[in-house]
Amino acid sequence: MKFTINKKLTVCLLSLGALRLLFIAVMILSITYAYNRNTQQGISSQRLKNKVLAAKTEYRSSSISGNKAERFLHPIVIQTAGRYQIDPALVKAIIMAESGYNARAISKKGAKGLMQLMPATARALGVEDIFNPEQNISGGVRYFKQLVNQFNGDVELALAAYNAGSRNVRHYQGIPPFKATRYYIKKVFKYYQIYKNQMAYNEKGIVSLNDSNQLS
Repeated sequence: MKFTINKKLTVCLLSLGALRLLFIAVMILSITYAYNRNTQQGISSQRLKNKVLAAKTEYRSSSISGNKAERFLHPIVIQTAGRYQIDPALVKAIIMAESGYNARAISKKGAKGLMQLMPATARALGVEDIFNPEQNISGGVRYFKQLVNQFNGDVELALAAYNAGSRNVRHYQGIPPFKATRYYIKKVFKYYQIYKNQMAYNEKGIVSLNDSNQLS
């Protein structure tokens, strides 16, 4: 009798143990499935984000490269940038940020032309026709080169001075705390990177385009 009871008890305990093991196995499989599914969704989501970012970058690049004025003025930019030893991609970025390649652009403060020269500055640089693209670019690049030299090769400070004036850069001993100036610098560097990549693929024989440190 005792043997029969012990046998039944053993069978019962084994059955419970098996059920516990089965339950644990099911839980492990469920957790593993949920983890894999979430991971896959995360990967898919990241891939989608990457595609969107790539599409936005491609759109911006194609929009800039599709500018007829930019293509027409490309030889002038290359020649002038070479004369003053400024990266042509940076010159293009400044023009794009300043006027969007509108040779007749006039700002509220009276800056004119492609590189938005103030009339007094243009006269000091020997620019006779401020709306003449070649003269405006030549004067603007020459002026920017002066600023680069003035601030010991610091391109950010030169851009800040180009936008807000050398006096403000000296007064604040760095980039002035003006939202417009800080936004302007970011915008120029954004365009610069696009033009730099574009020219690296499309142009041959242009030095310094593959070195991000050589902006001037």
